[in-house]
Amino acid sequence: QAQLVESGGGLVQAGGSLSLSCAASGGTFSRYAIGWFRQAPGKEREFVASISWDGGSTVYADSVKGRFTISRDNAKNTVYLQMSSLKPQDTAVYYCGANPYTLVDVIESKFGSWGRGTRVTVSS
Repeated sequence: QAQLVESGGGLVQAGGSLSLSCAASGGTFSRYAIGWFRQAPGKEREFVASISWDGGSTVYADSVKGRFTISRDNAKNTVYLQMSSLKPQDTAVYYCGANPYTLVDVIESKFGSWGRGTRVTVSS
């Protein structure tokens, strides 16, 4: 079972950029699709982006399409989320999860081994 650790969050002004990392240990990382989800204060966790085990397929939430890019380096057991043109509504705790079931997915229940999250705050 993979264990995931998110990092890279912080405080950034609107219009700025941040790069998040999701590092895995244990399990067979290269066999899992990985997804990024986020949870804003007072809201439920929502899908952000997902990438297939080989990086060949990606899917994004409409709210981040064109601004966020998900990628992975299986040699480093790491998935990245490059975020640009950040908006205050991107403020949330960002989590990564592993999905051993499907190529890519947007459904939270397909993912597990959640990390503790990394906080992103975008100021206006």
